[in-house]
Amino acid sequence: MTAPAARLEVRGITVRFAGLTALDDVSFTVEPGTVHALIGPNGAGKSTCFNVLSGVYRAASGSVAYGGREITGMPPHAVTGLGIARTFQNIVLTAGTVADNLMLGRHRLTRAGFAATALRLPGAVREQRRHRARAAEIAGFLGLEAHFDQPVGALPYGVRKRVELARALCAEPGLLLLDEPVAGMNPAERLETADTIAAIRAALGISVLLVEHDMGMVMRLADTVTVLDFGRRIADGTPEAVQQDPAVLRAYLGQEEAA
Repeated sequence: MTAPAARLEVRGITVRFAGLTALDDVSFTVEPGTVHALIGPNGAGKSTCFNVLSGVYRAASGSVAYGGREITGMPPHAVTGLGIARTFQNIVLTAGTVADNLMLGRHRLTRAGFAATALRLPGAVREQRRHRARAAEIAGFLGLEAHFDQPVGALPYGVRKRVELARALCAEPGLLLLDEPVAGMNPAERLETADTIAAIRAALGISVLLVEHDMGMVMRLADTVTVLDFGRRIADGTPEAVQQDPAVLRAYLGQEEAA
């Protein structure tokens, strides 16, 4: 049921807030099945870019296409329906159990209507059982099987971050947008999450667009890196090439360009 990975093409995206330009003519491409990192200093425009891609913000100009289909200006539920799922910098989970939260991720795949579900008609009940079984499978893939029926609010921070990742995966996306997935985690949790992201790409073949400040993780996982600074793209290429780019050394690492 996983949506096929498709090319994401971002072309000339500009976003302004009350006269402030948050993104200025930003372009990049996420190739199918790759891990693509979007990095830059605080305030560079990374989260704004994610909000445009997921339909939360509307760009003043430019276009976003996924699998050759224009998605610029689509509302979030329509973007999700195309097979694009995301996580957030801050944990966004509802009250209830891990299972409850993962079932929310199955919403785009649910075919039974509200009335059929409320009345527990046989077809709706069978569908709910299938979705719950798949949610349990994804929970197991992320090491959450022991927490599946536990209240989310009682879980440690690092586990709740994995629950949010599992919720996004439950939408069976072709493209997964991860906004600082290891923020606030301890070193062991960071390593575990990096391994999980690598396993997701390997096992499911989906594309991952990653915003992250942990440069060790970025350089380990990413096939391609795009660097933003003050809302503009200043570099784009392999991790090795980006690490040596003078503009990146100045803007991101605070180093002066060699004479």
